[in-house]
Amino acid sequence: MDMYNSIERQQEILRLTQAQGKVSVKELAGRFDVSEVTIRNDLAVLDKKKLLVRSRGGAMVNSQLGRELSLREKSHQHSALKQQLGRIAADLIQEGERIILDSGTTTKEVASCLLDREDLVVMTNGLNIATELAQSEKVEVMLTGGALRKKSMSFYGTIAERSLQNFNFSKLILGVDGFDLKTGIGTHFEQEAILNRLMCEMAEQVVVVSDSSKFDRRAFHVICAVQQIHTLVTDSGIPQNYVDELMRLGVELHIIDRDNL
Repeated sequence: MDMYNSIERQQEILRLTQAQGKVSVKELAGRFDVSEVTIRNDLAVLDKKKLLVRSRGGAMVNSQLGRELSLREKSHQHSALKQQLGRIAADLIQEGERIILDSGTTTKEVASCLLDREDLVVMTNGLNIATELAQSEKVEVMLTGGALRKKSMSFYGTIAERSLQNFNFSKLILGVDGFDLKTGIGTHFEQEAILNRLMCEMAEQVVVVSDSSKFDRRAFHVICAVQQIHTLVTDSGIPQNYVDELMRLGVELHIIDRDNL
């Protein structure tokens, strides 16, 4: 049974194409358990939108679009799922904690669930997250500062890195672009990866919040190894081999049922 609607399937096809460089109709039909005709129709739609280029037996990445999605584009992907992930992650944060909240659309959903908390200090490199938390009279907001990357509304660079170094944080809530058992978790932007690595060092616990589309994707810039993660909040699309290995490593798993959203 096809677990994806056509839009979700096309988004996943696009992600696979960008991650692998090229994909085949046969491979995609098997992966999504649909007919090759359906996959060809998907590729035709994506080709017409110039999101990828059709090739013999499949498709390849459009070099002009071999980039990460902008914040606005990301915000529309799996929005109900991200809201639920945000709620679960927020439930892991106790009043009285001092946390780092990484930039991103899923972590913004975490921020939305923290507005009524008492005695909570949140350091963030996300301008949109700081704006969200500014609505709360109770949450103390700290911004890393630094150079603003407008595509993701996030700060990075030396100033951002220095701002973290004089504090101790109980948790880091981290969003990722890729999650691979062998290479670890990663992101597409080098300076963000550098800042994220420092965040991991400054926090007692690393809590990764990610929808299941990020698994088996290797982002170019590695943040940390899977062994450094304390908790993972994700959905039921996570591959079973990931569940098995993460449990073996002692990672605390919180998995929501995406079919009931």
